[in-house]
Amino acid sequence: MTISSSLWSFALVVGLLTLTPGLDTALILRTAALGRRRGAWGVVLGIQAGTLVWGALTSLGVTAVLTASHLAYEVLRWAGAAYLVWMGARMLIGTFRRETAPMPEDSVLEDRVLEDTVARGFRQGLTTNLLNPKVGAFYVAVLPQFIPAGAAPLAMGVLLASVHVALGLIWSTVLVAFARVLRERLRTARARRLLDRVTGTVIAAFGVRLALGD
Repeated sequence: MTISSSLWSFALVVGLLTLTPGLDTALILRTAALGRRRGAWGVVLGIQAGTLVWGALTSLGVTAVLTASHLAYEVLRWAGAAYLVWMGARMLIGTFRRETAPMPEDSVLEDRVLEDTVARGFRQGLTTNLLNPKVGAFYVAVLPQFIPAGAAPLAMGVLLASVHVALGLIWSTVLVAFARVLRERLRTARARRLLDRVTGTVIAAFGVRLALGD
């Protein structure tokens, strides 16, 4: 296998994975749809930084510990599950708090959003990605198969992960643009509560599923 054919084959595999709706999609859409453009791109960059980290660690053989050590995998799995459930629960609780606030149901919310920063979104995206052991397990199982014989493992691994990042950035751009269309429909307090309840439920469900090992 040549480096060129390896890159194209890996791009096909991770391209299909990128298009599959999941936790990353939910986080990006929710953040962007609420008008947090900087935060949304922070989430995108955090997720992609996590992908590069997983690629580098896999190339170095570090993530093999996740598959070789049941304890290490379980610790990371439970930490990730707890984080996702906490994030989802916080969104859900926040909607009920806002519901009791003295604001008309159909009032239009201001476009200015508090805490719309790249740094805050980056931390959320990076933490979510790194605390998902299934991402590490995927890289351990798939990445070595696309490293040609004779190629430097670390350099090739980072290059392959960069392909994944590039595809992720392209797809994220589409998601953010789509969310801008939804934004006009989410200008009322009621609509935003509904979005947070749906997203919070999805994220918490991912956490529960991760905890159950499905």
